[in-house]
Amino acid sequence: MRFVAFHKCLFFQKERSDFMGGISGINSASSYSLYGQLASGKRLTSASKGAAQLAISEKQNAQIRGYNTATNNLKSGKDLLNISDAALSGVTDYLQRIRDLSLQASNSALLSDDDLQGIQDEISQMKQGIADIASQTQYNRMNLLDGSRSGGFQIASDGSGNSISIQNDSNSTLRALGIADFDVTGNFDISTIDNALNKVSSIRSQGGAQSNRLDYAINFNSYAAYNTTAARSRISDTDYGTSATELKKQQTLQTYSLMMQKRKMQDEARRMQNFWT
Repeated sequence: MRFVAFHKCLFFQKERSDFMGGISGINSASSYSLYGQLASGKRLTSASKGAAQLAISEKQNAQIRGYNTATNNLKSGKDLLNISDAALSGVTDYLQRIRDLSLQASNSALLSDDDLQGIQDEISQMKQGIADIASQTQYNRMNLLDGSRSGGFQIASDGSGNSISIQNDSNSTLRALGIADFDVTGNFDISTIDNALNKVSSIRSQGGAQSNRLDYAINFNSYAAYNTTAARSRISDTDYGTSATELKKQQTLQTYSLMMQKRKMQDEARRMQNFWT
């Protein structure tokens, strides 16, 4: 009798163990995976979740990083052009003032030599201002307006390493503008100043065209990065609605399983009680 009772007891214990194992199998793996997806925001938390999709996602990630880096490069190029243009705007102001003073000096019949010298002294100050701008305008310690970098700049413009060339023919030195020896106390020609103004205007126009080109490239990279990010998201990112619904389903199953476990244990307890009585 005791032998039979012992084997029945072992049978009940094995049955209970099998039941508990089934419950554990239902909840552990799937629930933990869903928790991980919701916590990280990534559906592909490892290569085992989709090796091919993960490889595509990583390639897209490299493309996105390339577009963003290129955009930063292009913005740096924009900064360079903006600094140059702002400085050339100052040169234009100086030249306009020199032209005004030259027109004033043209009325030499009503001006004394001292008057002309006073006008020339102010013109000399304007010329010195232009010389200072030409020698001191820099970007990242590179001189921009003294003609020392006539070769221009190459800027990586996209994620594939293609580049845009920015021509840097900006030379606003007094010699380059043709006004190094301009002096209203002797013979002078106002057209000399007009030619200098035209040179500066041409340099600024070229810079403006290059700036617009960089804007186009920046907009293209931003658009490409946005769409590539969206494509990568569809592959690798968690669908929170679907994952949350699935997690709720797993939690419901777990609750149901615990209820069934409790009932099973109660039934088992009654069976054991009936067996010994």
